Amino acid sequence: MTDQMLNSKYKTENLRFLRTHLGMTQKEFIERFLIREDGTPAMSVATFSNLESKGGIRLAEVLLKASEALQIDSMLFSMDPDTFARKISILLSDSADTETIGRSVARTGKIDQLLYKLTMYFAEKLMDKELKKGDKIESDRELAKKMNVGRSAIREALKVLDVLGMLDIRPGQGTYISSEEANFFIIPLSWSLFLNGSQLKDILEVRNLLEVKAAQLAAEHADDAGRRRLSLLAEKISKAYEEQEEKEFLDYEMEFHRCVAQCSGNQVIYSMLETISNLMRRLSATGMTGVHQQEEIYQENQRIYSLILAGDKEGSAEAMREHMKRSTQRYHYI
Repeated sequence: MTDQMLNSKYKTENLRFLRTHLGMTQKEFIERFLIREDGTPAMSVATFSNLESKGGIRLAEVLLKASEALQIDSMLFSMDPDTFARKISILLSDSADTETIGRSVARTGKIDQLLYKLTMYFAEKLMDKELKKGDKIESDRELAKKMNVGRSAIREALKVLDVLGMLDIRPGQGTYISSEEANFFIIPLSWSLFLNGSQLKDILEVRNLLEVKAAQLAAEHADDAGRRRLSLLAEKISKAYEEQEEKEFLDYEMEFHRCVAQCSGNQVIYSMLETISNLMRRLSATGMTGVHQQEEIYQENQRIYSLILAGDKEGSAEAMREHMKRSTQRYHYI
């Protein structure tokens, strides 16, 4: 099954979850989100019902209009249903009917600001050595007083940070700084990836620049262990390509990029690329169109691999630059 088919299935499932989460009938959903300027419904209940069960060319229209009204990112609908349900439950946790949607929309913006304040607060504590990984943080009551917000807002924000891996909420024990406390210094990027779809083009440009720099640094700094990992992945990519195993080929190709970032020796580059890659895995709207593109990717990766092993910094950077340019043309993100 192709990525496109999987994404289409996710979207219909996630649309049904959203409507159910909001406690709306199909007719109520149409009246809330799909009304023309003259006040008439933009589609019939039968058409909407068909989109919910089978998808169709108007599915994107429905998702965009609902996302716009709720001020959520339409890209969320491409995530797997479990992840989508978790994020929607956080973002619209109190939205049980149409009367609460307006309050939820206003709260989303406030939570965005609160997340920034909390992450900066914890980042400063970490830099000042007042906190370290694994440490327990203050209670939600104390944080609410410091941030001058309600406890419910603090709890909601902490749940988001738990989902993003910044904190570790342990029921009955408290909330702790995660073992990956360095992520607090790149959380603004992570948060924008999940919520600000309008910045996707900029994020992809940053991703491409980081990939190029990672390849250049890998050619200069890769140690023996890193070179062995790259060699092993190159062999796996080659085997998957020869046997036309598309899923394995793409999985190994993404792992290859992760390995290049690790070989760069720059933890910030690696962390930022990991954050972006986690999202990109869910946002490919078309994927590869056939064997020809698979062959292109194979040849491009082989060139990058050879230049890194040869220690050719400029060559590695240029090969990765061309690969990322062509990859942007091969894939579409929504």
